[in-house]
Amino acid sequence: MTLPGGLARLFWAAAALSLGVVAAALYTQHALDMLPCPWCVLQRLIFVIVALAALCGAAFNNRTGRLLAASLMLLGAAAGMAAALWQHGVAASNTSCKLTLADRIISATGLDAWLPGVFGVWATCADAAVDLLGLPYEAWSLLAFALLGAIAVRLFFLLLRG
Repeated sequence: MTLPGGLARLFWAAAALSLGVVAAALYTQHALDMLPCPWCVLQRLIFVIVALAALCGAAFNNRTGRLLAASLMLLGAAAGMAAALWQHGVAASNTSCKLTLADRIISATGLDAWLPGVFGVWATCADAAVDLLGLPYEAWSLLAFALLGAIAVRLFFLLLRG
């Protein structure tokens, strides 16, 4: 069973958006010296997970696998929105993020040691509270996760219908 063009485009668009956001974050980190806090890094990880789920959805050859991929994308988008909202409402006003849930998750994965240029935590949340084009950085993340969630919901309902 081949993947219909509209579904394939949605899966590929979600993967491209997710990886594009991570690429933009890496650009702002390495070229503009906007160092990430634990919650920023956690959101990067969630974007990568959503991208992997989307790529799996594009590769799966059955409806059940595609539904699972869309469900994982939706779950990831919801987790990302929660992380962005927590960063904005709570963490950004703290002078230290040390040993927060985000710290523990990033440390537990080992990604901060394995790929420090991507998943290393280099700032506190208060230090990383910056605006990008007039919006707090985490607001951009929230918008991207909301769009990914909308794509996942659309995929989910298209797959259930068809």
